Amino acid sequence: MQNGTLLAAVDLGSNSFRLEIGRYHSGHIERIEYIKEAVRQGGGLDDNKVLSQAAMQRGWECLARFGERLHGFKKQQVRAVATQTLREARNRDEFLCEAQAILGFPIEVISGQEEARLIYQGVSHLLPQSDEKRLVVDIGGRSTEMILGQNYEARRMESYRLGSVAWSTKYFARGQFTAAAFKTAEIAAKAVLDEALDTFPPTEWTVAYGSSGTVSAVADMLAANGWASGVVTRSGLDWLVDRLIKAGNLDQLRIDGLKDDRRPVLGGGVSVLRAIFDLFDIQQMIPAQGALRQGALFDLIDRQSDDTDVRERTVRWLAERFSIDEGQAKRVSDVATALFAQIAAEDPQSGRYSQKLAWAARLHEIGTHISHDRSYHHGAYILDNVDAPGFSIPELHRMSQLVLGQRGKLKKMESSLNDELFAKQLVCLRLAVILCHARQTPEYEAVRLAFKSGTFKVTTTPGWAKRYPQSAWLLSEEALAWQKTDWKFSADIR
Repeated sequence: MQNGTLLAAVDLGSNSFRLEIGRYHSGHIERIEYIKEAVRQGGGLDDNKVLSQAAMQRGWECLARFGERLHGFKKQQVRAVATQTLREARNRDEFLCEAQAILGFPIEVISGQEEARLIYQGVSHLLPQSDEKRLVVDIGGRSTEMILGQNYEARRMESYRLGSVAWSTKYFARGQFTAAAFKTAEIAAKAVLDEALDTFPPTEWTVAYGSSGTVSAVADMLAANGWASGVVTRSGLDWLVDRLIKAGNLDQLRIDGLKDDRRPVLGGGVSVLRAIFDLFDIQQMIPAQGALRQGALFDLIDRQSDDTDVRERTVRWLAERFSIDEGQAKRVSDVATALFAQIAAEDPQSGRYSQKLAWAARLHEIGTHISHDRSYHHGAYILDNVDAPGFSIPELHRMSQLVLGQRGKLKKMESSLNDELFAKQLVCLRLAVILCHARQTPEYEAVRLAFKSGTFKVTTTPGWAKRYPQSAWLLSEEALAWQKTDWKFSADIR
């Protein structure tokens, strides 16, 4: 990446949407602009996990303003990520379809593990380098992430379903603050986080950092009221809770340092934070400068190289974990991407989709770890449910669908085949699996694939069918399989 390149991260949080723009220089990112809007989308999620029209509209309007600021940016310069609210929302596709058109860039709904990884990347890159063992806590609107790490390495990551928006709505309805409400909220938070003690025992970290809104807001209020700046202490947190209880409700609350956008979710955030302090016996927590959005920016830098792209490392790890035949995985990947290049060369997104096809091809036999029978079904299930650092939920699902469709009848792929790029990827993967069926490098240079107006055509050089009769027969069977779809497929095997 060249010095001076502008990068942008969009964080679609449950409480706020944020836009961070920075300029890259020799491995560092200089902040150029930061915009935060309190969209409170998490508050628009009903008991049936349906996002209200009003909440979606607030999100679209915010993204329209962000989109105007990002005009002229290229896709590789922007990463937009969505977190717990859109992980939960049953109608997220309705929101995302419009949101991506408005913003002008893809929006990735990331898993809780991926959110935790990016948070740690953001925190660690903005801290002085040290060998200290860190616990990083990020209390979001509807989820709380916890990470154990050292230097730039996140060693353990978990995401828990509690946060400032969810707890404020559930335990502090109509903004009422009582001692009983705080006690109930904290007990509930400890019940959710109890298992975290085994994952992040206090004996394995020396410093606790708090990322994002809640910890930052509490630190600001404490500093404005005479407490030490740059730290949240247990005694300061107890003092703050006492002030809230004495105020009785939001309308009566008067406290220096409290910003208006934090006021509606203050009770929930503070109750979760105090539960964490009690559960982990924390005496003080340091507010961190970095957060999810900075992690997304640094991840954009890493994605410029296979050596640093965490997705590449994840694919290697999955291949090793599930004992994949590396030789066969490489053969299928090489053939699939070579065929894809023949039919997608002019598409501006072909590079991105070729890379994702290559990853799916390298993992196409992941399901054999469970059973060779219906292995592609097992493989699809694994990819839809595995924690895979670097990948968004939609990316993993697309790969799972490619693995599912690599062989067998195509009826199971009916809905996915409405996407032309997916259809192209799937054709190339299926052909690669056929051509590599003998688990040897095939003579695939003699095979040509063409695409025009909804029609795929595969041809071979004269004499190829005689040299590879089994492959020729399999290709003729493949042509028959595609007859039962809306796509046309012909084979001229010579």
